[in-house]
Amino acid sequence: MSKKRLDLQMFADASAQLQNTTASGGMTAEMKTYYEKTLLDLAEPALVHDQFGDSYPIPANSGKTIEFRKYEALPKATTPLTEGVTPAGQALTVSAITAEVHQYGGWAALTDMLDLTAIDDNVVQATKVLGSQAGRTLDTIVRDILAGGTNVIYAPKVADGVETAVTSRATLDKTAQLTVDLIDQAVAMLQTQNADPIGDSYVAIVHPYTSYDIRKDPNWIEAHKYAAPEEIFNGEIGKINNVRFVVSSEAKIWKGTGCPSGLAVFSTLVLGAHAYATTELEGGGLQHIVKQLGYGDDPLNQRASVGWKGMRAAERLVEQYMVRIESVSSYSANAAAN
Repeated sequence: MSKKRLDLQMFADASAQLQNTTASGGMTAEMKTYYEKTLLDLAEPALVHDQFGDSYPIPANSGKTIEFRKYEALPKATTPLTEGVTPAGQALTVSAITAEVHQYGGWAALTDMLDLTAIDDNVVQATKVLGSQAGRTLDTIVRDILAGGTNVIYAPKVADGVETAVTSRATLDKTAQLTVDLIDQAVAMLQTQNADPIGDSYVAIVHPYTSYDIRKDPNWIEAHKYAAPEEIFNGEIGKINNVRFVVSSEAKIWKGTGCPSGLAVFSTLVLGAHAYATTELEGGGLQHIVKQLGYGDDPLNQRASVGWKGMRAAERLVEQYMVRIESVSSYSANAAAN
């Protein structure tokens, strides 16, 4: 992402405004727009797990709970029709999945001990830090829901070129690393369940440490070498066969209880379309909030603050449309849980 250059004229009267007003309405429209755009620009790159789910916004004033309806597939109709006879109808099987939207947020204080002539630069810097926090927080809410999926493949152990099947996270060892064969197994599982690809391919969300292991494969194609490199997902780094890989440092890592001793275990999510959904309240997806010097119980104009708040929820819709591969990595000994 390119660095932004500040238009100082935008903040010509900023110090006076921050000293003499107590609401964000005291900022110029240009300042408010700049801050909000900065927050969004920094939050969006972190929202890797959001981008492959179906989005279901909840209309304002309509409650905090949304119900998703999942229709089960009907069996094949292989019996020939009899001329003039209407066949019996079939009942649709519908299951409901509900999700509750929760609110999240964070803020940082700015005191009058900061150089007042530079306070707006401090607001910008705080916004950048908080934007990163907002993006990582909201992405983690979605990631943890996906990491609870029930379709799991454990990487096999390898000794002297012979693979040994692994049936639990705890029995993985340092040889159980991510391979193209495991990705192909996940794709086969998705295809067997008639999971549609996302666009023209399935998508894998992978940690940088596990991507290091798989990018050594000779069939790996870097994203910048695509025929249409401008049509890539946020965080996309390349593809193998019919799977496009998106890298995120927030991909799930387990370590400690339930894991092999001293080794971190990494999740690689292989996704088809319509596997999960995310929700947010309209108008409450992500808000930037600036409180200026003197707001609230601050008679001496000693405190200002910058913050954010947002709504988020996610639910797995069709377990069969996502597969989680658990493996170790060349870096497992040094990696920490997230």
